[in-house]
Amino acid sequence: MEVLGILLSLFLLMFFAYRGYSVILFAPVFALLAASLQGLAVMPAYTELFMAKAVTYVKSFFPVFMLGAVFGKVMEDTGLAKSIAHAIIKGLGKERAILSVVLACGVLTYGGVSLFVVVFAVYPFAAALFKEADIPKRLIPGTIALGSFTFTMDAFPGTPQIQNLIPTNFFGTSIYAAPVLGTVGGLAILALGLLYLERRRKAAAAKGEGYGQHTLNEPEIREDLNLPPWYVAALPLLVVLVVNFAMTRLEWDANMLQPFAAMKLPLIAPAVKNVVGIWALVIALVCGILTAIGLGIARLPSGGLAKALNAGAIGSLLAIMNTASEVGYGNVIASLPGFKSIAGALLGIKIGGTPLFSEAFTVSTLAGITGSASGGMSIALDLMAKDWMAWANSIGMSPEILHRVASMASGGLDTMPHNGAVITLLAVCGLTHRQSYPDIFAMTLIKTLMVFVVIILHMATGIL
Repeated sequence: MEVLGILLSLFLLMFFAYRGYSVILFAPVFALLAASLQGLAVMPAYTELFMAKAVTYVKSFFPVFMLGAVFGKVMEDTGLAKSIAHAIIKGLGKERAILSVVLACGVLTYGGVSLFVVVFAVYPFAAALFKEADIPKRLIPGTIALGSFTFTMDAFPGTPQIQNLIPTNFFGTSIYAAPVLGTVGGLAILALGLLYLERRRKAAAAKGEGYGQHTLNEPEIREDLNLPPWYVAALPLLVVLVVNFAMTRLEWDANMLQPFAAMKLPLIAPAVKNVVGIWALVIALVCGILTAIGLGIARLPSGGLAKALNAGAIGSLLAIMNTASEVGYGNVIASLPGFKSIAGALLGIKIGGTPLFSEAFTVSTLAGITGSASGGMSIALDLMAKDWMAWANSIGMSPEILHRVASMASGGLDTMPHNGAVITLLAVCGLTHRQSYPDIFAMTLIKTLMVFVVIILHMATGIL
């Protein structure tokens, strides 16, 4: 009965999220419903448990959400992001339309531009190119999803996206964890995704299906676009990558936190290694923002800089609060007696005698339920990272593989129909779930499958 209450709560949260209701409002509602069904006092569960865990998440990751959103907005408003996308897509041409769109998305995402900004920056050029090549427009969302939501989001080592940063806080790793496995897995996802999309294109062409008649959100691309040169536009992305790498490799003083620990501050990190990844990315994003402003400020109208900075900062609040609410929800559920049997079942997945299958299944499932890669992974790691670490230590397994599996697993089933990025992508493209979601779901299946391939490859070879 206790487990049924938790499952009811999960179903209701997923249903309401799918119907478009904010998880900021309904995550605590359904968390407290589950708590009340198992005899936990409602108000303390809200203020002392739900909010405490949500605030802890905000403390850890808000700087990255905010600076990432500001960086993306500055890159968008200065035309730098569009310049990179335009150069790649125009350079490869209509003969390689699908590949060019995927690469444009991948370069921007790996450079630190947020997924949502990439969608807005790339779509107009993708639509124009697909129309010129007479490729069905319905394939654009799947193509953008492959380039933005998969291999450069959480597989490739060093990607500055939040899905690759979160595990560093739990495992004391860096964003370059398990570089070989991440690179091999990411390239396999890219290859399989391109193969699938090309087969879909050829099948449509064989049936005589072209771009189609569309009137919703059809872009008009002018040839006289006043965009900066691509090699100038790419500099902020390189700055983020280089500075992040340098800061990650820097020998940080292991005693830096001691004066702050002596102040008995709440929520202080247990060790410097747990926050170095966050510090490195914060510094890198600040440098990237300053570079983008320096290169593109002349292209902004009067007051445009303040508008871009403010829009990015304000926009980050919704993203961080959505994820923090999901984390608060997960921790209320974890405190309930009924969760003990669920946790036991998840930890009981002992395929191969390692925690990797347990971790992959748990993270993927929670990401699918919440419709959020960062939210589902944060819940899973907050609840079970210590158990997985203890298990890994007992068998001599490196935390780096735990990091990479968690990161990649988060970006699989998160792209369910109620995922915010999926809904935004379809809206920007002017298409519906019925028209284009099957191709997005195919990317989801490829991504999810590759997590388990990476696990098997590690178990067979021991490589990281």
